Amino acid sequence: MTPHYHINIFWHEPDRCWIADVPDLEGCSAHGDDPEEAAREGRVAIDEWIASAVAHGDPVPEPRYRPAIYAMLSAA
Repeated sequence: MTPHYHINIFWHEPDRCWIADVPDLEGCSAHGDDPEEAAREGRVAIDEWIASAVAHGDPVPEPRYRPAIYAMLSAA
């Protein structure tokens, strides 16, 4: 089972598309025509990032990134 990695979704005006960025996995990102497509593609990118790391014997980091709002809620 793939660990749950946070995906940041944002609009990127220069490319006119939605970006899915995975902060815990360096260089792991994807894009889509809408936020849902970007998130789906982001999950595919996570799976491929992990598969590549495993195939090359590279470490796969544990999910650590938490947006500030979630960090504040868990500290309360």
